[in-house]
Parts: sequence; structure tokens; C-alpha cells
Amino acid sequence: MAEKRQITVATGDGIGPEIMEATLHILEQAGAKIEPEFIDVGEKVYLTGNSTGIPQEAWDSLRRTKVLLKAPITTPQGGGYKSLNVTIRTAMGLYANVRPCVSYHPVIENKHPDMDLVIVRENEEDLYSGIEHQQTPDVVQSLKLISRPGSERIIRHAFEYARQNNRKKVSCLVKDNIMKLSDGLFHQVFKEIAAEYPDIESNSYIVDIGMARIADSPEEFDVIVTLNLYGDIASDIAAQIAGSVGLAGSANIGDEIAMFEAIHGSAPDIAGKGIANPSGLLHGAIMMLVHIGQPEAAEKIHNAWLKTIEDGMLTGDMAKGKEAVGTKEFAHAVVERLGQSPSTLEPVTYSKEPMEEAEKNIRPNYIPERELDGTDVFLFNNTLTIDEIAEKLERAAGSNHEFVMMTNRGVKVYPNGFSETFLSDHWRCRFQPVEGVKETQTEIRELLTRIESEDLDWIKIENLYRFDGKIAYSLAQGQ
Repeated sequence: MAEKRQITVATGDGIGPEIMEATLHILEQAGAKIEPEFIDVGEKVYLTGNSTGIPQEAWDSLRRTKVLLKAPITTPQGGGYKSLNVTIRTAMGLYANVRPCVSYHPVIENKHPDMDLVIVRENEEDLYSGIEHQQTPDVVQSLKLISRPGSERIIRHAFEYARQNNRKKVSCLVKDNIMKLSDGLFHQVFKEIAAEYPDIESNSYIVDIGMARIADSPEEFDVIVTLNLYGDIASDIAAQIAGSVGLAGSANIGDEIAMFEAIHGSAPDIAGKGIANPSGLLHGAIMMLVHIGQPEAAEKIHNAWLKTIEDGMLTGDMAKGKEAVGTKEFAHAVVERLGQSPSTLEPVTYSKEPMEEAEKNIRPNYIPERELDGTDVFLFNNTLTIDEIAEKLERAAGSNHEFVMMTNRGVKVYPNGFSETFLSDHWRCRFQPVEGVKETQTEIRELLTRIESEDLDWIKIENLYRFDGKIAYSLAQGQ
């Protein structure tokens, strides 16, 4: 008999303990070769004063087993509490969030009977890096960070997932018509990697129309790969139109560690009533079994689950007015059907071949030449007029810099601005070296000194660069 695989299990908050008990019962009865090691995370850990919601012994277990099956947790309201999911994803390098969204029509009625898509979402970068600052009384900023290595490995993961699971197409969602550098990088990497997979069709959408098409015609999609924020929104839209967010499981995959969960919350309003649907967590557990090399058990459980709902054994969220069963009754019904397959719904099969891992520590094959090309200086001002600021900046530019333009909330206001433009107290002022002068850090420091001497309050700077001679910063109108 094969040795059991140790896994870390967090029973969670709210309905978490109930649905975890049901899920583990099904896994045990199906012959899954796992040995759970239980940890405490979530609300009661938060309330001990641990702002991460996860104690050291839980970290130690996760780093030892490399696999976490996690029920939903409750994050207390109020400031100072960090998202447990985000903490685990970023600390453990869980770069890929994988969410299958499938229609179970006609068992669970919806408008899209042919829907069967998977969203592969980048999990560590983008606006979810959480790097934010308030810079003036009027303006805050959130930094959107996109890296080439991060983009490469999530996109490659999506194509490898498609190949292993006999998927035919990978679609990319971006907004590079506006964010030409950040989303533009992700899109460019997508096109480069897609060329390495000629057996898989590829296409791309601007994210707003892409989201609309997911909502209207989800059957057009197979595998979707996208950035963190877009993927978060798209996966919830897709799960909802598939029938219920209560049915969907989620995998968070890293180079060494993986976390599996339901996508729904802890639902404290129904906790303890025995009516919660364990299906989302069970689907997360099925993904876990595939990940740890037990696809036979995953297939057995998944087909039994399909047979269960096909036979009309539904929890309240699935029944929608029909007769419903409770959490334990549903779990027992799945167990009774182990070894059976559905007849109306399509049976599932899982590949017995392990999935290729995305490349690690990816870097460009060459280091591009980087040239400093000026700087954007950000100011706080709520008293001076545009012309008064500009006059001071023209003087501060000195003989080595040209004061190129000034924007307010990204809209150019000098030179040749419009009186109708709404203004805040946050100003971006662009300086570039005059012809024949090489820009240096020293020149920029001296520029800042001159700006200070004009009694202007600079907040921060963003240096402008060219890579291999190509401009690597956004231009304002008219530049």
C-alpha cells in the first residue's frame, strides 16, 4: 500500500469546520492517501493579537507538508488585520490562482449550458502588491507592479495547464490600450510564449470587452490568463453565471507549496445549521489530489459528485426552491455513489501525467542598456496658480534641464492646458536634459535643490529611462 501523503488542513471559521468534516469524510471513503495535520488559522488567531491570522506553528506545518487544504476564514472588521489569503500567497510564492468554472445545466439551471472555462490568475503582483501612499490631502496612489519573470511563469503555467488538460485555447485579458507599459508587458510576454505552443490556439481581449463576453458568451472561452485584479473579478463573474459561487474550488500554486480552497466566504449567518454546501471545498480538494499525484481518487470523487447532483441530491443553494439536503446528508450521498459516473452530465477524466512546471528564476537572455532620460517631480500645492508654479519651475530647471510639461491627475495643464480641467493638489512636473547634456543622478539632486529653493514642496520623483534607446515611460498629450 502506498504511503500516505501528509497535508496541512485548516478547518476555518463560520461554516468551515462543517464543510471540512464533510470533505475529509468523502476523501477518506474514496481511498485518498492523505494524512491531515490540523492547524489553527483565522479569526481566533487574529483575536489573540496576531495581525496575520496565522501562527508560527502553522507556517512550520505548511513548509513541511507543502500542501494546504483551507476552509473559509473570517477576517475581523476594522483596521490592522491583513488578508490571510494574500499573506499566504505572497509569503509562500503561490503565483498561480486556478479556478475552473463549469455549467452543470440542466441539473443546476443557468443561461450558459456549454460553459466550461478555467481562469488562471496571476497571484502576487499588480495592484494587489498593496503598495499605497497618501501623498497630499487630496491624492493617494497605488502602485501597479508587473514584472517580466512574473508574467512569464503565470502565462507558461496557463499554457501547460491547457496542454495537460486537453484544452484547446488560451485567451489573455489586458488593458494595454491605456496601460501601455504594465499591461503592455504582460501582453507582449503572452504573445512570445504563445508562439512556443503552436498546438494551442491563442487570442487576447481588452479586459472590459473580455469581461462582457465572459458574462454574455462564456462558452467562447477555454483557458483565460490575466493579471491579478482582472482575474479576481473575472473568476467571480464566471463562477456566478455558472450557477453558484458555492460550487467553485480554487488552487493557488507555487514552485514548492500549494493551497486549495473554496472561493466563497465563511458564511457565519448559516454556521452550525448543517445546511452549508461543501461542494466548493470538495472541488478544491479534488484539485489538491491531482496536484499531489492522486488523479484516480480525484476522478472517482468528482464523478460521484456529478452523479449525486444529477440524482437530485442538492443543498439549499443548488436546489433553488426544490427539496434540499443538509451538509452531512450531501456528503453521505457522494460517498454512496463512489465508483459511479453521471449519465446526463459529462463524466470527468484526469491526466495521469504530471504537469510541467513553469520555469523558475526567468530572466531575459540579455541585459538591455539603460539610459537615464530625465525625471518626473511630483509636487504638493494648493495655493499657487498653474502659471505661478510654472514660473518657479522654469527658473529651477537651470541651464541643464528643460521643464517639459506639468500634469494634474495625469492631465496636461502646462503648457497649453484648458481652464475647464478639474485640479487637485497633486502635480507631476517633467524635466529632461537639454541637448548635449547627459542626465545623471547628481544633476537630478541639484534640480531638486533648486526646486526647494523656489519654496515648492516636492513629494517624490520617478526617474525616466530609455532601454536600448527606446522610451520606457508614458508620454503626456502632445509630447
